[in-house]
Amino acid sequence: MRALKLVQHMKANADRMSEELIQKIRSSDRCSELLRKVPAEEQKQYALEIYRDLTDWLAIEIDSLVEYRYVNLGIQRARQEVSFSQVFWAVCTARDYLWDYMQQECLLEEPVEFWGGVILLRSLNQFFDRALYFTLVGYQKAGKGDFASVA
Repeated sequence: MRALKLVQHMKANADRMSEELIQKIRSSDRCSELLRKVPAEEQKQYALEIYRDLTDWLAIEIDSLVEYRYVNLGIQRARQEVSFSQVFWAVCTARDYLWDYMQQECLLEEPVEFWGGVILLRSLNQFFDRALYFTLVGYQKAGKGDFASVA
């Protein structure tokens, strides 16, 4: 599967994907604290944004696109006193859901060049790794009171 096809499919189905992701997160005991402390509207917004951020990042793979958003998310979740393990699990759930979604939608059916598929898989994992890294940076900044450098 080519990245362009995935991006187009994700953009066309963003609302459905975000709703299904929210349901997955809400059904996880590992996210109960996050669900109590983060307002439902904010949960919905995050679910929409994570895949939007992924499609934007796949286009140019520049870390600054992910850095600003997820450092601020880390600061926000730290201020809300959501443990990092809960945020980490929610991001992992988003990654797992994307894989499930691609399989359900038969986005992996078409034959692709081996290296093209490897590059796409690597890019997907890099995005989620960076989202987690920059969220953790935000937590660290929140712990140090270092908010001025993010704004």
